[in-house]
Amino acid sequence: MLHSRDRILTTHVGSLPRNDTLTDLLIRREAGEKIPAATMDAEMDRAVAEIVEKQRGAGVDIGNDGEQQRVGFQTYIPARMSGFGGESKRKVGKDFQEVPELIEQFLRRFPKRSKISNAPEAIGEVRYLDTKDIKDELARFNKHAGGNKPAFAETFATAPSPGIVATTMMNAHYASHEDYLMTLAREMRPEYQAIHDAGLLLQIDAPDLAMERTMTFQDQTDAEFVKTCELHMAALNKSIEGIPRDRIRLHCCWGNWEGPHVHDIPLAPILSVLYQANAGALTIEFANPRHQHEYEALRANPLPKDWVLIPGVIDTTTNFVEHPQLVARRIEEAVATVGDRERVIASTDCGFGTFAGREWVAAPVVWKKLKALREGADIASAKLWGRS
Repeated sequence: MLHSRDRILTTHVGSLPRNDTLTDLLIRREAGEKIPAATMDAEMDRAVAEIVEKQRGAGVDIGNDGEQQRVGFQTYIPARMSGFGGESKRKVGKDFQEVPELIEQFLRRFPKRSKISNAPEAIGEVRYLDTKDIKDELARFNKHAGGNKPAFAETFATAPSPGIVATTMMNAHYASHEDYLMTLAREMRPEYQAIHDAGLLLQIDAPDLAMERTMTFQDQTDAEFVKTCELHMAALNKSIEGIPRDRIRLHCCWGNWEGPHVHDIPLAPILSVLYQANAGALTIEFANPRHQHEYEALRANPLPKDWVLIPGVIDTTTNFVEHPQLVARRIEEAVATVGDRERVIASTDCGFGTFAGREWVAAPVVWKKLKALREGADIASAKLWGRS
């Protein structure tokens, strides 16, 4: 993967705002409505073309299709696998238990949204069907991002970890969580391999390694949760065997919602587990107000010398546009912590369109934020490389 050789490169975590038409189509299709293939293909094609151009205009160096073709970052998986049905009964997160007013606010703000806590569950043997959907998705993106003048210096595609699939699409079939998890590790391999074979960086989205402390595993102690993370990491590493680690970035976060986050597990206890990943980069939140101080954990337990840090320097849950000087300051702190300007790539905390119909940040503001990311990276680059 690229390093910031002569300036700080910029990227983001994956999902970007979908237009209203595509959002409606994705939600209706998820609900079981038959959408004509030609209608869906045409709208996806238009959306991907637009999202590529918007990223280019904002100065993004390492881009993707904005997850335009998916209803949610992990909830699209049941459409590509057999064995799912019914409805998961996911635990209510501690933020929402403690402040139920947040649930009421959430429902008012996002009245028409895709499935989040009520996704299908595993009711039989889960099996990955075929790679047609992921190959079509990648081909559409490559069509608009490639050509004689590529839109990006490098491209990536996201895929959910076995652990976040297991904790979102709950187990109602297997004898144990571990059995289900390891089955998913085997069955997700074709999705990951297809992304690698298409020449894109594979980003594994693994919020199960932090966020699930306040969700599925909220009754565990921190020590017990760390043991659970180690099991999830073993499953993840099994699923990506054979893909070079320098072609994989691992994304971890504490949940992409506007809430207190007072029960989040700190970075320090889970950092050594994150380092067990057979990956070459870590993308993680550092703009979130509950985690801006977490560089202390990285200083105490330094990033592996062959890894790239992709810190979030832009918040993805508020409509404030960060000042470029603030962005530069955050980048400089990341570089000082890592000790190598070339192993830092500036990013957002999480996605801007994690689920269709649930975007915390207004679409026009997203592009202002990504432009501020580019401007802040340029300010930091001038200082870090000693230019006027």
